[in-house]
Amino acid sequence: MPKYHRLAGPKVSRTVLGTLFIVVAGTVLSIGLFVLVTVAATLAGRPEGADGVPSFGELADLALVFLMIAALLPATLVAARAIQQRPAGTLASVTGRLRWRWLLTCLGVAAVAIVLLLGGGTALASATGVDAELDPADLVGWGPFLASMAVLLLVVPPQAAAEEFVTRGWLLQAVGSWCRRPWLPIAVQAVIFAALHGWGTPWGFADLLLFGVVAGWLTVRTGGLEAAIALHVANNLLGSVAAAAFGELGTDETAADMPWQFMVVDVVVLTAYAWVVLRLARRAGVAFESCIDPLDRVDFPTQSNIDAQLESELPLAGQRIDLPSR
Repeated sequence: MPKYHRLAGPKVSRTVLGTLFIVVAGTVLSIGLFVLVTVAATLAGRPEGADGVPSFGELADLALVFLMIAALLPATLVAARAIQQRPAGTLASVTGRLRWRWLLTCLGVAAVAIVLLLGGGTALASATGVDAELDPADLVGWGPFLASMAVLLLVVPPQAAAEEFVTRGWLLQAVGSWCRRPWLPIAVQAVIFAALHGWGTPWGFADLLLFGVVAGWLTVRTGGLEAAIALHVANNLLGSVAAAAFGELGTDETAADMPWQFMVVDVVVLTAYAWVVLRLARRAGVAFESCIDPLDRVDFPTQSNIDAQLESELPLAGQRIDLPSR
């Protein structure tokens, strides 16, 4: 029975064509969304933002960026179904669907892990003389904070899921269709994942690379994207809490700009998260292999085939029928 990274099937041409489709379709959807929002802001008479484009504000701009990334999700699902001609759900897991109960279990573990990362990283940064630059006088208040969190709750999950479906899903399986062992697919998608976030600090790039490796390894070992999606959602959502509280959602800094203190703590946190998730997966009996081999061709019966079979089994006019004797 094939493991997760082998579910794309052996057709290299379909994989290449599907990858091109994801890039083109995702770009078109993203640009279309950007143009639509920009036109709406212009018609509403909104002032220009920092980039010289009419804007509904920092929160709306952040939501737009997340939704532009989320546009890759439907493009990836269509590529799997229409171009690779396989169930789109095989991108989610070996069962052909997203296992929601397992996802929620992983989300609880991931939330604890990210809280430990933020707390531990902040404490280590403070201990090494790095000022967090968080002044209580800069708090935005409950109203703006809750409004920001409401928007983030709507846009962060699809954004994080889209990145996982593209990297740990499509890319991992695309390279995995050529490799029986999972380590090369895991490494390739991790490098691409880190590179797509840009170059900030060496520590930030190394942490993104480690995140990609751990998430890819968990995807193969648990047979699906749930553990990776949970970790990504928790990381992006909880990481935005402080920024929303202090009105810093418009900052240009990303995970690629992470200082070494947070990277050191994250090594421990990611290792612990992987260990806990694997133990829970074994205890819950989470499937990590598919019962359908992508190398096997499945021919579904058509109405013409059924009619032809029935006609071949019916007696012709005047033909003698020998009934079985008792």
